[in-house]
Amino acid sequence: MMHRRGFLKSAAALSSTAVPANQLVRPNFLFLIADDLTFRAVHALGNNEVQTPAIDRLIQQGCTFTHCFHQGSWSPAVCVPSRTMLNSGVTTFRAQSEFEHTPLWGGTFSNAGYDTFITGKWHLSDAALQRSFKERGPVSPGMFESGPDAYHRPSPGNTWTPWDTSRKGQWLPTNRWHALKTNPDDRDEIRHSAAIWAESASQQIRLAAERNHPFFLYVGFNSPHDPRQAPREFVERYPPKRITLPPNYTPEHPFNQGDHQVRDELLAPFPRTPEAVRLHRSEYYAHITYMDAQIARILETLNQSGQASNTYVIFTSDHGLAVGEHGLLGKQNLYDHSVRMPYIITGPGIPRGKRIDALVYQHSTFATTCELAGIPIPKSVEFPSLLSLIKGESSTQNDAVFCWYRKFQRSVRTQEYKLIVYPEVRMTQLFNLTADPWETVNLAAKPEFSATKTHLLDRLRRFQHDLGDAGQA
Repeated sequence: MMHRRGFLKSAAALSSTAVPANQLVRPNFLFLIADDLTFRAVHALGNNEVQTPAIDRLIQQGCTFTHCFHQGSWSPAVCVPSRTMLNSGVTTFRAQSEFEHTPLWGGTFSNAGYDTFITGKWHLSDAALQRSFKERGPVSPGMFESGPDAYHRPSPGNTWTPWDTSRKGQWLPTNRWHALKTNPDDRDEIRHSAAIWAESASQQIRLAAERNHPFFLYVGFNSPHDPRQAPREFVERYPPKRITLPPNYTPEHPFNQGDHQVRDELLAPFPRTPEAVRLHRSEYYAHITYMDAQIARILETLNQSGQASNTYVIFTSDHGLAVGEHGLLGKQNLYDHSVRMPYIITGPGIPRGKRIDALVYQHSTFATTCELAGIPIPKSVEFPSLLSLIKGESSTQNDAVFCWYRKFQRSVRTQEYKLIVYPEVRMTQLFNLTADPWETVNLAAKPEFSATKTHLLDRLRRFQHDLGDAGQA
């Protein structure tokens, strides 16, 4: 991991190799971002229970970063800091204060002559939305509420089901969402948010083909964030009794990691029973598979438009999610299931079926797409482009990655080890990720790992110094 000057120097060096911005044929960009999708919830990345055929095809067609992370959060709504860094390229302790007066990703492409369009989840300020995109389809709030019955499940008398459209949540009235009705005479048609965003994106792709202008299309799914709703036929693919408990399942986290009673954690009762974890994971998988089907619709439209061969498609998520791992349900923690997400890029010149294990940040997307488009990377962008890794010109970018969660948690992770520090409760965890990828055996108190622990604590403090973190460690 580099400090600020290192980030800028690296980005400037990479941008010098980019294709000229005035080239005759400029590439398009289709950016697909899920909400709460852990790296462990994609079939082609090792989860044999979940069905993700469209995402799997992207993995076959392009380059996948297997160790992609976000850099941390100042808020229980972890998606806001993650998206702030994504859209600004600014590191975590500066992003919040600099976001409203720094060049943004969409705006940079708009200023470079791209047709820029967003549909779905944004979850940042309206002012930033206005200066990022020339055109907007239906844009959603940060999350959809569906009433108290969506919480504390399963419990006696609770009849909430994911396919019940009367429960609202992801089920939206189309007359409120820009008249994307399949039947113009039906004023009360209810559709899933993912279907609405997919139709909006598809309409824009068809329009872009008519205009013959380069486009930058940002599609923000609210899936698979709770309320985890999907049509009944998708839910029935995943009977809870057939769902496997994760190896790190435990009824409750062994100590208060901070925000222990945050909203996400109230979706199931304490302690977490096997029945509850299987239920929530089955609905999580159903929601993912339904989102995957909508991604397939968008990609099919892109293929039919004749623009696929000149379009870079990027698929990722803002962060991961626990969904029953470590006794947790949410993302307000620094275990891999919550800080690590899938990251896939396909397009002209991208190697097919390539997997890169280097430690990277998802927030490098801004610089990477600028380099691919031949657009100068703004000087404010700190996360460097991933293109040298994709090309095979380098094999590493960061010796370690840093993450934090409010005042409660700090972590540093190498390929082999992770150290998590909980200053509020004076707890430390050390995991050997090679031997223990599910992070179940805490080595922090073992004398034979004291040197490793000391080394990682020193690396953590250097991260704090370089990034401007005034918190404890």
